[in-house]
Amino acid sequence: MIFKSRIIHCFYIVFENKNMVLPQCMCKNIVVPQYSGQTAVLYDMVHYGHSNQLRQAKAMGDYLVVGVHTDEEIAKHKGPPVFTQAERYKMIRATKWVDEIVEGAPYVTTLETLDKYNCDFCVHGDDITLTVDGKDTYDEVKRMGRYRECKRTQGVSTTDLVGRMLLLTKSHHSNDNADYQLHKDNFGKGPKGHSPWTGVSQFLQTSQKIIQFASGKEPQPGDTIIYVAGAFDLFHIGHVDFLETVHKQAEKPYVIVGLHFDQEVNRYKGKNYPIMNIHERTLSVLACRYVSEVVIGAPYAVGKDLLDHFKVDLVCHGKTEVFSDTDGTDPYAEPKKRGIFRVLDSSNNLTTDVIVQRIIENRLQFEARNQKKEAKEMAVIEAAFKWTWRNADFFF
Repeated sequence: MIFKSRIIHCFYIVFENKNMVLPQCMCKNIVVPQYSGQTAVLYDMVHYGHSNQLRQAKAMGDYLVVGVHTDEEIAKHKGPPVFTQAERYKMIRATKWVDEIVEGAPYVTTLETLDKYNCDFCVHGDDITLTVDGKDTYDEVKRMGRYRECKRTQGVSTTDLVGRMLLLTKSHHSNDNADYQLHKDNFGKGPKGHSPWTGVSQFLQTSQKIIQFASGKEPQPGDTIIYVAGAFDLFHIGHVDFLETVHKQAEKPYVIVGLHFDQEVNRYKGKNYPIMNIHERTLSVLACRYVSEVVIGAPYAVGKDLLDHFKVDLVCHGKTEVFSDTDGTDPYAEPKKRGIFRVLDSSNNLTTDVIVQRIIENRLQFEARNQKKEAKEMAVIEAAFKWTWRNADFFF
């Protein structure tokens, strides 16, 4: 059998089964431009749904290239981005399934774009991505048979995360979700109801999803075991820069990230933090190329048992404030005693608080954009429904 190298280029990164789509070919190189439809005004706030689509894309081949839009393109078609294009470029580069990115990728995917990067076809989620004038951004490649599609990640949306920030509830990490449910049902809702693609939903964690994200790689002889801990909420470029700095502390680093439970994060962060619950934060961190392993629900105090169990060689912390434990003690007392504690400066001052402030400042623009986007999607659905009824005799 002859295998042909293929490059897949897409804005949404979802793929059909390789054996069905490519019966005589093996996907080798995959190109994927920026995921930009679901709640596209804030796509730059990358979450595990975006990462999961990149993961699925990489599973279709051997080499994944991701195209990322400019600020100008996003502002034109969706609204002002939260992160700058430089920040988005680095975020995508830090995703462990990505081999290469294309900076300034065009918003509309054309055959010219596919050919320029030697792409055989593009891949997108099962929702709609429209231009500012309501046109399908994948129309040309669909007509030419160079488009593939698969399901997007259920239970996650940027709209949902933004809603948590604006409503200031804790229901996403508690059992009492009545207030959040009411908000979820109305946030960004258009005059004709909800589109199935824009909106919010509840994420259900499974062990299989964690397995899909985890590398499964054990520490090897000669590896330096480095431990870091924190909330890593709304996983962002500040976290990426810190973890990259941590990764550079050894020739053969094995970086373990300890994630605190939601209640623990809320104790030292206050307000309604964390915005993402422990399950969501786990997948977000596992998607980072600088992370080897995650401890889910790590103890706040980095004590003897943890250090000995993981055979930790180095414990790192950023320049952010270290809060005392519940008994007033220093959570890093043990690694300091052993002489293995190190404070690192990643030269990036971006924090989760800063991101939340950016969202709040753009609240009205976001909600207006969300309603406009949903109205366009509903128009497409209604048109498709009418067309089906007009042609019912043909189908039945």
